[in-house]
Amino acid sequence: MHRAARFAFLLVAGLGLLTWIALIAANETTRRWFEKDVILRADLAIGGGRRALVSHWREREWRELRALLVDIAHDERIMAAAACTAELEFAARTSDYPDVFRCADIGPHLRPAAGAPAEAWQPWRSVADLPGGKVHLSALPVADEGAPLGFVVLLHDMSFMERREATLRRSLLVAFAVLSLCASVITVVASRLSWRSWSNEVRRLLRGGAHAPEFKPVMRDVRDLVERLAHEREAETGGSWTPRRLKQVLARHLQGERVVVVANREPHIHQRVPDGSIQVLHPASGLVTALEPVIRACSGVWVAHGSGSADRETADRHGRFTVPPAGESYTLRRVWLTREEELGYYYGFSNEGLWPLCHNAHTRPMFRLADWKHYQAANRRFADAVCAEVDSDDPIVLVQDYHFSLLPQLIRQKLPRAMIITFWHIPWPHAEAFGICPWRDELLEGLLGSSTLGFHTQLHVNNFIDAVDRYLEARIDREQNAVVQGGRATLVRPYPISIEWPNRWADAAPPARECRAVVFAELGLAPDALLGVGVDRLDYTKGVEERLLTVERLLERVPSLQGRFTFAQLAAPSRTAIDRYRQLNDAVDALAARINARFGTPSYRPIALLRSHHEPPEVFRYYRAADVCYVSSLHDGMNLVAKEFVSARDDERGVLVLSQFTGAARELTEALIVNPYDLEEASEALATALRMPEAEQAERMRAMRALVSEFNVYRWAGRMLVDAARLRRRERLSGRLAEPAVVLDGGVP
Repeated sequence: MHRAARFAFLLVAGLGLLTWIALIAANETTRRWFEKDVILRADLAIGGGRRALVSHWREREWRELRALLVDIAHDERIMAAAACTAELEFAARTSDYPDVFRCADIGPHLRPAAGAPAEAWQPWRSVADLPGGKVHLSALPVADEGAPLGFVVLLHDMSFMERREATLRRSLLVAFAVLSLCASVITVVASRLSWRSWSNEVRRLLRGGAHAPEFKPVMRDVRDLVERLAHEREAETGGSWTPRRLKQVLARHLQGERVVVVANREPHIHQRVPDGSIQVLHPASGLVTALEPVIRACSGVWVAHGSGSADRETADRHGRFTVPPAGESYTLRRVWLTREEELGYYYGFSNEGLWPLCHNAHTRPMFRLADWKHYQAANRRFADAVCAEVDSDDPIVLVQDYHFSLLPQLIRQKLPRAMIITFWHIPWPHAEAFGICPWRDELLEGLLGSSTLGFHTQLHVNNFIDAVDRYLEARIDREQNAVVQGGRATLVRPYPISIEWPNRWADAAPPARECRAVVFAELGLAPDALLGVGVDRLDYTKGVEERLLTVERLLERVPSLQGRFTFAQLAAPSRTAIDRYRQLNDAVDALAARINARFGTPSYRPIALLRSHHEPPEVFRYYRAADVCYVSSLHDGMNLVAKEFVSARDDERGVLVLSQFTGAARELTEALIVNPYDLEEASEALATALRMPEAEQAERMRAMRALVSEFNVYRWAGRMLVDAARLRRRERLSGRLAEPAVVLDGGVP
């Protein structure tokens, strides 16, 4: 055994020495390859655009020259570019080119003396060894028919080289560990067993039978290695977006930091009911539908207005409540507002001012100074709550919706290094309409405190940038969709929101046949009846009146549907403290009553108006029971009801009729897309949906389910977080480049 141990030690030492030599050789070889690759990229980038460079340079077209440099810098590893004249002055440079690399310092390395001919100029390259990585500098001369014009400087991000070297080191160390362990085990086993018994063990192992105890460590380590490699491959190559993958993205790109979500609406409302007990309600909110699965996956903090009558009783003295109470998936932090503050901030400025301003639904926005002051105070209150919940000086904060236009800038003032991702869930109006708001500048400046600002569609992105361009002093980078103000950039991007997939409410719902039987029994429908469904808050932007008028027109056009077709409208009361919403409630009641009186009988009502709050399990029963779902929004950022209906129909039945004025209509193109104002077109679409063959229903539903499953809410959140992480890395690198202590290998300060 002693001899075997000595042999094993020498073998492991030899493997270690070989690994060390291989590591040094591989690092040196790959470094040379990487640097040659960067040099080749620089030569190709300048060579491909040399004719245009010379033309713009000769004509002194500096703006066009800068645009050409911006195009060159689009390469994923080229950070910045600049053009220097023969007099060693900047002719043009990209916006993120650091001042530390001056033409006057670089020029002497390319030309032997002032006034030297073009053939005497030589390319010069150097590497800056920075605390956070390396930057490669390439300076290449440009001449016009033998006359030197100057030179172009390209900065390459070499941090990828260090990452690849780290990956190579890890791989070699893992290989060394596995090989060493295998060598040790083999040596020990060989010293104790005869060749015959060893051969028998190998044969038994290859046949998949029981193996000797000495093989157990090897098999365990191999399984662990295979599993780890599989996980790394899954993380790198993608796959379906799930809570697990979102956590992996958060861990890989943001070092597992927890996320703080700020939204006015809370995902769990504790309400005191008449019998004295406390009931937990899930609000009828697309925002909550989208965000709650994300915060569950990220295990963060949700900061929201505590609006429930029993919210204070269920929270601790700091307003915190753990969701779920035993599982600790995430923390709900409630912010308390007085009734006066709620009326001014929420009902007043947010929903009588900003909501109608942003929706083309023909309701006049109301702006009052008292409401604005409450809005400012509430945003400050939420900013204080966010800062109390973060655990670092550069946290990740997701600010949600129009209630918090001022919040990004307020958080930025308290936490300058914070990564603030703001998402605007409703449409953004065109610049002229937005100008109606008396405090438009303050709202824009507040939102520009964000690191990234997201909207549902590119149109809303364009409208926002146009508003900034018209009303603020800021630099607009339309190629990058960014706004630069005060030396800091805000990226403005389209991020179409979605729902969780698989959907937990759909998974928990009974089969479609059972749901249909239960819902038909509740509504008193015959087995051969046809059912349409609409699910909305009672809001004037949702087109509920137009929807009921469409049903009336359908019954006029197709008399055979009278007595057979029923439309169930699940209508959750909303914002009843506002006059316009109370008027809508009364108008919908009156319209449903008139249609029922016109076409109904003692045993039949064409409109079933279900005016109450409905919990998700009940909503998904109606989705699964329906023959058609009609989403008739007059103007909507996305509308997640359409996607929920698709997620509920795992039986691949049912037809979605969808308003063209929703963001969802740009994605769910297999739905029947209609103009909800056109009652003829919309009623014809309902008739088409009710007589659509099952095969066509399945084909359309299958395509929409594939899209929603692929572009789910985890992908939505993952894209925003990854973009934010890239922006953070770029800002950190730019900050390092701006430090005066940086010295290049070539001696340029």
